[in-house]
Amino acid sequence: MTTPARTPGLTVDRTDGVLRLVLDRPDAKNALTVEMRDGLTAAIREARADREVRAVLLTGAGDAFCAGMDLSASTVMQAGAPGFRTRQTSEALRIGVQAFIRELWELDKPTIAAVNGAAVGPGAHLALACDFVLVHAATKFVWTFPKWGLVVDAGGAYLLPRLVGLPRARALVMLGETIVGSDAVAEGLAYRCLDDAAALAAAAEELATRLAAGPTRSLGLSKRLLNASFESDLASSLELEGHFQALATTSPDLVEGMAAFKERRAAEFSGD
Repeated sequence: MTTPARTPGLTVDRTDGVLRLVLDRPDAKNALTVEMRDGLTAAIREARADREVRAVLLTGAGDAFCAGMDLSASTVMQAGAPGFRTRQTSEALRIGVQAFIRELWELDKPTIAAVNGAAVGPGAHLALACDFVLVHAATKFVWTFPKWGLVVDAGGAYLLPRLVGLPRARALVMLGETIVGSDAVAEGLAYRCLDDAAALAAAAEELATRLAAGPTRSLGLSKRLLNASFESDLASSLELEGHFQALATTSPDLVEGMAAFKERRAAEFSGD
């Protein structure tokens, strides 16, 4: 991965196989500017082709994860103004928040969100597009779309029913309900809940390091199978499983995994 150009409000670092993305605008609760949004999308997209990146860890600076899009940078704030064209909104979504949701969801490498505080609207969906979501006792997921008269966006209508079921998703989106702390685990939004922000950061680093040391290709193929399962019938899923298992046999990590098993030692995967 080439050294990224500095994006105000976004810190990008890669060490030990982990790409760390920190939303770094704490005074604004890490609300996304256009520059942050595009920098995030570009970093995830670049990680796809970078063999040195084997896991992605996303978190926020300060006491919030992400307050969604900065409304001052949103096209919806121009609604009703002279010359406003409604088509601008759908196009802004396509190249904006929808782009980073798609990149995270489709990335064939493990992703972790350490949700260190409030995650609002698109900020919540940014976390939920990751493979592993970690929270702490004070983490809040908040949906404010009805407050503004907006339609749920940033992939929420796709992600939420798959995670919490359709009846609960309706309540979150249409009533603007909030989920706090360990309830996020109980309702299927998160993988683990830690006691506080320090424990969350440590657990997220440990998980990212563990995943980065894994067989990256087979993990990515398994992720693709799981993500596609809601749109596939059994026959199609089984056929794709066969194709992906054949691909896994071309990886040196399979050879290493089998050798490590026979020799009763820990495998040392390359990620290739």
